[in-house]
Amino acid sequence: MEQFKIISFEVNGEPIEVEVRPHETLLETLRNRLELTGAKEGCGLGACGSCTVLVNGVPTRSCIVLTAEVEGSKITTIEGLAEGERLDPLQESFMEKGAVQCGFCTPGMILTAKALLDRNPRPTKEEIITTLSSNVCRCTGYKKILEAVEAASSQ
Repeated sequence: MEQFKIISFEVNGEPIEVEVRPHETLLETLRNRLELTGAKEGCGLGACGSCTVLVNGVPTRSCIVLTAEVEGSKITTIEGLAEGERLDPLQESFMEKGAVQCGFCTPGMILTAKALLDRNPRPTKEEIITTLSSNVCRCTGYKKILEAVEAASSQ
């Protein structure tokens, strides 16, 4: 018989207490239990970045982190960036620059870029490229994504 464990953490500013299986990933919990479907499972290995969320402000691949490991943490998903109907400036920039194609990688790209801009509001082009190199987009040549992050950093 599988034992469940109650885990407490914060998601997008809201305290959460959820019963999870010992082997349940944070991605599974977010998508299946909390209905936060912005993070996607692309590879299931932590290599593509589609499942990226912020854990205590650090970009984290939620497909390879067990929910039990985030006990007491603050999680930010793409759904948590907007304030009500108002999108985060980075989300706005992605839309304005046409950096959203199929949208599969977009939440992970935005959250990875958000963490960069939070620690360095004026990164160089090279810093943006290096940071985003950990996220895979199968639709674009990354040009518009780079432009979106650069534009948001100049605001």
